[in-house]
Amino acid sequence: MTTKGPTHKQVIIPIDSNNTNKFMLHLSDHITNINRLLKNIKSNCRADYIRAEKLSIIITTDKVALSLDLQTLGNYIKNANQINVDKVKTPYLPQLKSYLKLISLSYYTENTNLSILLDDIEKVLKNNYIFNDISLVSCLRIIKVSPKLDMAII
Repeated sequence: MTTKGPTHKQVIIPIDSNNTNKFMLHLSDHITNINRLLKNIKSNCRADYIRAEKLSIIITTDKVALSLDLQTLGNYIKNANQINVDKVKTPYLPQLKSYLKLISLSYYTENTNLSILLDDIEKVLKNNYIFNDISLVSCLRIIKVSPKLDMAII
């Protein structure tokens, strides 16, 4: 399984673009103040850097932020100078997107020349406890490894 996208070491704080621009003016002061606050609450997490997106501020940390860390970061941004508190939303960690590749499955169903169907694969995934909390966002694809082999990649 491979993972793509933002890591959990990033904290996303949704905020409007005007507030983002105001906040980014004193960036070095914010990093110092955030790290001081995190140290005061005895957090193991430290802010490495801050970057602005169109509608959010992303704070990258050295460790995964806990709920108290998220609350502290959100409160700091709400209390920053010239920030409209109503436009700052609750900070959150990004969700990861993972890709699963199943290899070396038999391409044909037992004792037939019929290829395996996507419905069969989905039933197996739904009935297996390993996949209980996993939701598929894209449809499955079955690829035959080569014309000479009877193996498939899902």
